[in-house]
Amino acid sequence: MRIVVGISGGVDSSVAAYLLKKQGHEVIGLFMINWEEKDGNCTAEEDYEDVKRVCNKIGIPYFSVNYSKEYYDRVFKYFLDEYKRGRTPNPDVLCNREVKFGPFLEQAKKLGADMIATGHYAKKIEKDGKYYLAKADDLNKDQSYFLNQLSQEQLRSVIFPLSNIDKPKVREMAHMLGLSTADKKDSTGICFIGERNFKKFLQEFLPAKSGKIMDLDGNVVGSHDGLMYYTLGQRRGLNIGGRKDGNGQRWFVIKKDLENNILYVSQGEDDLLYSDYLFASNMNWIPQIPQEKTFNCFAKFRYRQPDQKVKVTIIDDKNIRVDFDEKQRAITPGQFVVLYTTEGICLGGGIIEISYNKEGKQIS
Repeated sequence: MRIVVGISGGVDSSVAAYLLKKQGHEVIGLFMINWEEKDGNCTAEEDYEDVKRVCNKIGIPYFSVNYSKEYYDRVFKYFLDEYKRGRTPNPDVLCNREVKFGPFLEQAKKLGADMIATGHYAKKIEKDGKYYLAKADDLNKDQSYFLNQLSQEQLRSVIFPLSNIDKPKVREMAHMLGLSTADKKDSTGICFIGERNFKKFLQEFLPAKSGKIMDLDGNVVGSHDGLMYYTLGQRRGLNIGGRKDGNGQRWFVIKKDLENNILYVSQGEDDLLYSDYLFASNMNWIPQIPQEKTFNCFAKFRYRQPDQKVKVTIIDDKNIRVDFDEKQRAITPGQFVVLYTTEGICLGGGIIEISYNKEGKQIS
């Protein structure tokens, strides 16, 4: 079988490529350039050098392809639009749907690929002609949350070689093989853009407008650098600690007033951030919309959060209401709510729009 592996210059995709080669497949490495710096200084060059070393070591051919325009048009514009609206987007989810499993899949087919593969920690299950996304065996590294928007065609075409391997074993294998990526740090930061000073980076694309920070009594307690830099529940970076008129507890962001450019904060009243249910849009159902209009399952409202018991009510194909068994803190519009069964099957996910407490008061 000819398999094109999305190889990033990291340890996970390196070992994924090796495992497929070991299984006897014809493996081709494909490196995606998805972001170009204006000054020409980009970590992609360093990553590509690692790709070359890894592919030569494993003994597979490799190519690079530039998808920076596709990434900007399909992902980054959305990213900026969400921040303009005062929301907190999750570009990693769209990266997967729109780039890694979009133009990448098309390019792989041009190379004659039977399948594509990635270094994601996730599992694919085929049953009765349908494809299901499930959690990886290594629950500490499971990345099914970021894959919640995949279609049946995208799932059908992919292999996850690391589905039943934990991260320590992956690094151990990389060491045994003498791969240059064995000790390379996991990538963090914005998908395809990397780790950097977020505030400085965002200023290059969105004009910052400073304004007042106020408490819920209407007192001005500080100034902010721009509402886009803050998220609900945030405690660090507010620069308003040590005030004599406070109660000594830490301040945290409670809401944003975009119309008047005011950031509202509170001290020690965490209950103001807790909600009982939310509404989500743009639902992607894997593999199909459930027949029951109301059902119980589990949900994550952010990556690495433990599964939360919820009741889901389907409003229509794309919109749902999610009621929580236990109150949830700082539900953030723009993030994804991802649904799971007891067995760890991902039912799909949607974009969080708004949340309320049990009295019907809007929280976010």
